[in-house]
Amino acid sequence: MADFTFPKKEKLKSKKLIEQLFAEGKPVSSFPIKLIYLPTDFIDDTRIKTGVAVPKKNFKSAVKRNRIKRLMRESYRLNKHLVFNNSEGSFAFLFLYLGREMPSQSNVEKAMKDVIKRFLSKNTPDLGK
Repeated sequence: MADFTFPKKEKLKSKKLIEQLFAEGKPVSSFPIKLIYLPTDFIDDTRIKTGVAVPKKNFKSAVKRNRIKRLMRESYRLNKHLVFNNSEGSFAFLFLYLGREMPSQSNVEKAMKDVIKRFLSKNTPDLGK
């Protein structure tokens, strides 16, 4: 059974880790979502910690940015079982929204699935066959 929760221990909050993600992380893109990931180890036995971001440059209104972040967290929560069931090791994820217009839930969900599949094809050699 898939776990459709997004508990506090899976949220990416460490400022150091976020800075390290931008400095050393590897990108995977599926417009309008870009995933930056970094293989890492966590003290609390969490396999994946995830954060979402929407640039202020593209969306001046905090209400719109928060709505997009909510949509991204929701679609990650519903599709994270793909990552947990098909990957080994632990990672830090940061999902960036690159689009310039307000997305629908279905668009975000489709892009999220696509970016997760691209991540898996890069990190699990047997999945691509």
